Amino acid sequence: MKPVAPGTVIFHRHRGYGVITHVNLLTGWISARFGNESRTLDLNLSTDEVQHADGEAILFRRSPPDRMPHARLMAMVRALHMAGYEKLYLYSWPKPSGLHWRWQLFTGKRDWMQRPWREGWYGSGADYNNNPVMGWGDAPGASTDELIHSLAKFDPEGLARALGRDEDHTAWFANVCDALLPGYMYSFDMAPMQKNANGGLIEMPPVPIVPVRAGLPAYAGPVIEWPPGWAGLWTRRHEMPMRKPNFTGEPELR
Repeated sequence: MKPVAPGTVIFHRHRGYGVITHVNLLTGWISARFGNESRTLDLNLSTDEVQHADGEAILFRRSPPDRMPHARLMAMVRALHMAGYEKLYLYSWPKPSGLHWRWQLFTGKRDWMQRPWREGWYGSGADYNNNPVMGWGDAPGASTDELIHSLAKFDPEGLARALGRDEDHTAWFANVCDALLPGYMYSFDMAPMQKNANGGLIEMPPVPIVPVRAGLPAYAGPVIEWPPGWAGLWTRRHEMPMRKPNFTGEPELR
């Protein structure tokens, strides 16, 4: 399915041509403005027979769009690893509500808990639902190569910091992409501390796997291990006190 985003030109059999002003990929509702009308019209992509400007039907339920950008980001990171940017890492974790997942790219030192924040290198599925772009000048539905070129143009200095070798992580990431793409993503959710039959903590249970679009069955592939460098982080994370929330609104660990 072609990308559906604010600015997309559509056709409705009763209203003619219009432009989407707001979209929610989670529910399938959009707002669109037609002709010279001052008000926007709310439409449902599943029932209101909305088409693209060229006449292609928007089959929201039959061909659901990605509700989260994580699989597209994984494909981009893998391509950059293959080009020598192996010190590029993708962290993903759920919002407290569990409805959406955040993502963050970072470079340089592989330090998951103290990863540096760089403007434009992070986002949320909640934002993506309403405007399906990463936020660094990319277009909705951009290919992997287009995402890379947009990021390199947006922040060449930041991307240059990813140059270098990290063979262990690159091998782990390639195996994960082979197992999960294009329909699934990984989540570094360390909140539930699972216990074994003896009551002891399972320090590193399988990585949670999440589908990126509606209608996909539960993941049934090989178990995904945690990436290199995560040993011991589970226990340390739950022993560390919390400090005031950062600008993303999530309590950040010391």
